[in-house]
Amino acid sequence: MSIALSLAMKARDTVAPNPRVGAVVVRDGQIVGKGFHERPGLPHAEVLALREAGKMARGADLYVNLEPCCHLNKRTPPCTREILASGVRKVVIALSDPNPDVSGKGIHELRAGGIPVTLGTLSRKAFEVNRGFLSLMRNGRPFVTVKGAMSLDGKIATASGDSQWISGAPSLKYAHELRQTHDGIIVGIGTVLKDNPLLTTRIPGKKAHHPVRILLDSWARTPIGSRIFETLEESPVWIAVREDAPVERVRSLERAGARIIGIDNDPDGAGICLPSLLGRLSRENVLTVLVEGGSQVTGTFLRKRLADRIRLVLAPLIIGGHDAVGWVGGDSPTTLKEAWRFPVPFKTRRLGEDLLVSVDFWSERSFSGMT
Repeated sequence: MSIALSLAMKARDTVAPNPRVGAVVVRDGQIVGKGFHERPGLPHAEVLALREAGKMARGADLYVNLEPCCHLNKRTPPCTREILASGVRKVVIALSDPNPDVSGKGIHELRAGGIPVTLGTLSRKAFEVNRGFLSLMRNGRPFVTVKGAMSLDGKIATASGDSQWISGAPSLKYAHELRQTHDGIIVGIGTVLKDNPLLTTRIPGKKAHHPVRILLDSWARTPIGSRIFETLEESPVWIAVREDAPVERVRSLERAGARIIGIDNDPDGAGICLPSLLGRLSRENVLTVLVEGGSQVTGTFLRKRLADRIRLVLAPLIIGGHDAVGWVGGDSPTTLKEAWRFPVPFKTRRLGEDLLVSVDFWSERSFSGMT
């Protein structure tokens, strides 16, 4: 299954909006067939693995990280038919497929055809590989990770705006590792104006994956001289603006190399509508996003219940003061009952002198067949 997951990741940037799927055929302890789904419209992983195995597939075991498809509502034939015809002895699956056209039906068809199915093997790793697709099927939008670093008293900057660096070197390395595992990064215009960030991925010794850089800039205020425009060859810059953003500013940003995405105005405020933006990103095959925004952006994502997980670094310092900048902006709830309480238990681990708090609002348990 670990090999199947590695194969699935070979199509990381080509297969969306389809899931990343790898398959391995094993007979007498030896791999006799491998395959992965490369892009929509091409043969699925199971079919490729079985074709490579040929006659050796009869009596073999098939490992695949997502439930095989069984429906006709697509461009390729159902994988379950190929599996049943191959003569495999057993099928091992990491996760069931939440696609309503599949969702347990593929497993049922295999079992009804006399093939035993094991479900849940390496489900946690399988969830990470396909969390964007799973979110698309479950929520109709990308999987959203909200990331932050704050002092023990919940501040991300002093009153003067000084914020570099609250966390230590191990936490900064972890932040770049997070970027490596997402399709897009979202920040607000306030972060761009204050920090002038690159928003690229820098991990020594590793080939960098640079997510699409997505700026929330209602009125198209991003400076043309921003550093993000110096690295367009590494990653594109998309700027989300209101429908009524100034036309000349929009045109100047387009000339600088940005892609402008017009989004509905937020009915609850002066910014853009985040659900509309996320829907647009999913249609553009950006299925996992990392929110690195300032306090206002973070507050809006949390307040609108658009976060699927939180990765929060606590640094061993206290900034203090009523005028320092908090991690979550916006208005506080009227009562504690309205506060967003974390699910228990959440996880913690050390990052050098810092403490990483990991909160997951849903996980592999929804799809692995585990109770």
